[in-house]
Amino acid sequence: MTLPNEFIKRMSDMLGGDLPAFLDALGTAPPNTGIRINTLKDGARESVLPEIPGNSPIPWCDEGYYISKSELSGTHPYHMGGLVYFQEPSAMSVISALPVDEGDFVLDLCAAPGGKATQAAAKLKGTGLLVANETVKKRADILCDNIMRLGIKNAVVTNESPKNLEQKFPHFFDKIIVDAPCSGEGMFRKEPQAADCWSVEHTISCGERQKKILDSAVKMLAGGGYLIYSTCTFSPDENEKIVDYMLDTHKNIELVNIGGLDMLSDGLKKYSQYEYIVYAKRIFPHLHGGEGHFLALFHNTDTPNAQNRTPQKPGNNALFDEFEKKYLNTHLKGSFITYGDKLYLLSESIDLDKLRVPMPGLFLGTLKKNRFEPSYALCLALKKEDFKNTLDCGRDAISAYFKGETLKCDKSGWTAVLYNGYPMGFGKASGGVLKNHYPKWLRLL
Repeated sequence: MTLPNEFIKRMSDMLGGDLPAFLDALGTAPPNTGIRINTLKDGARESVLPEIPGNSPIPWCDEGYYISKSELSGTHPYHMGGLVYFQEPSAMSVISALPVDEGDFVLDLCAAPGGKATQAAAKLKGTGLLVANETVKKRADILCDNIMRLGIKNAVVTNESPKNLEQKFPHFFDKIIVDAPCSGEGMFRKEPQAADCWSVEHTISCGERQKKILDSAVKMLAGGGYLIYSTCTFSPDENEKIVDYMLDTHKNIELVNIGGLDMLSDGLKKYSQYEYIVYAKRIFPHLHGGEGHFLALFHNTDTPNAQNRTPQKPGNNALFDEFEKKYLNTHLKGSFITYGDKLYLLSESIDLDKLRVPMPGLFLGTLKKNRFEPSYALCLALKKEDFKNTLDCGRDAISAYFKGETLKCDKSGWTAVLYNGYPMGFGKASGGVLKNHYPKWLRLL
């Protein structure tokens, strides 16, 4: 990988004598690989870690671990079943720094592919609401897939511009995540082609775009709320200068200290010419074991505003009610939303009218003529004890299931297919055979 001369000069000005170590880390060391344990799955840590020799904790994320990619692939049942999320280690710092509380309404404004959104959902523990937004439709679809795979019940996915959302949700969210589109200098090691597209002009234009996104985000932040801003770049034009812009432009916004990430303090204090921004944090590949990240936490000093959050009226759907009584040991609460033949459950009240919404809640399944067909998302959102029919598979059988094959089964009707007690998807049993209902677009070849 050949780094642009202007990039090297800027980093030399920033790092001084540490430049050789930085360039060595960026150019020759292999990228760091990390997983984050999905704490929405009970006992996931105890199940997953014994299968990954040599894992080691990521210091800024209690659920994060450095691993060798060769030890856990994307086809492993624990990944397929949403127990783990592959995530760049630096990126895990962002939600660790955001004080998400149970019951919060959280917005991830630039959410795809979903690492930070799903990490925030784990902090919510099934309460409150997560709105995960992505402006690009194809990336929004990937975001939906990851939210479904991790079994998140209380999420809505929108495919909107920040400008449209700001008009819909003024002062609405308790916590907002802005992992802004950036020049991606922290990804040079993982994606060398990104270095070929780099220019000073691009970093400056990214900064201007980031300011507009943040202007919209501030308008949606409730009084007393917190906004976390992050990038995966080293450019001051996209980092410290953006903090400077926020403090100059929005007088109700203050920069606050990020607690619990003391191991990152040197990342800013040693190198930044913006000494008054000592509360922000930087991750450098030669210091911290990540690819590179910048994060700053802001607080809205306005008086907390009374939120008009009317609880959802309990709803029902005759076909789903029939399925639930026959096959589940639990009762799902919320409002039912029908999009075409698809049925969703929305746990909290939110006005989605006139918005592009690829996923307006938990995808329950499809309404067929006189019957209901449950979704893979519903299965992964529940626990073993929530099902009346289960089939626990070993490694060979679950591999066959992921390929779309039928399995032997002595149950009757809809059955949750499990691996080590964790739901992986549905099948429908009859005559000693389980017909496979694992989604076709997810099946392994």
